[in-house]
Amino acid sequence: MDLGAILGSGWASGLNLYGVVALLGIGGRYDWIDSPVGLQQWWVIAVAVFLFAIEFVADKVPVVDSVWDSVHTIVRPAGAATLAIILAGDQPTAQKVFMAVASGSLALTSHGAKATTRLAANTSPEPFSNIGLSVFEDVLVAAMIWLVAKAPVAAGVAAVVLGILCVFIVWRLWRFAKRLFGRRRAPVTA
Repeated sequence: MDLGAILGSGWASGLNLYGVVALLGIGGRYDWIDSPVGLQQWWVIAVAVFLFAIEFVADKVPVVDSVWDSVHTIVRPAGAATLAIILAGDQPTAQKVFMAVASGSLALTSHGAKATTRLAANTSPEPFSNIGLSVFEDVLVAAMIWLVAKAPVAAGVAAVVLGILCVFIVWRLWRFAKRLFGRRRAPVTA
């Protein structure tokens, strides 16, 4: 795979690593996408689909989604970097390292935006915002993998642009949280 496809897969992995692995495996198995044979193994697809199903449910439940995200703060970027090395195939080691770092970094940006957005959504008492955000994320992952298959260069450009947007989202939500919690901790005067 080329750099654009790897960056697109990396960014999408930050939202749902297991969905990316499952889609790349299934897509490769049915010749929809050029993916490594290792990802096309039936047991790899089965494990990825199983973990996707767990994440699909966990993402819909307020607070559970944030706990799941906190655990995956390491899993998603590391998984994206590993996936980049697998997708890079026979590239020279220096290029594999660059692709792994770039892919893992993009996964960290999308994961950060997902996690902070979910924390903000968890302040709302209704559960529908979590369900809506989760479905939107799954659609984004599927759309990015479709773009990886059909237009890898566009997927890479989209991943970089979305990565920058994710950094902006995290920054804005962080500033909002600081203001919100700063007001709550203000000393009470009599």
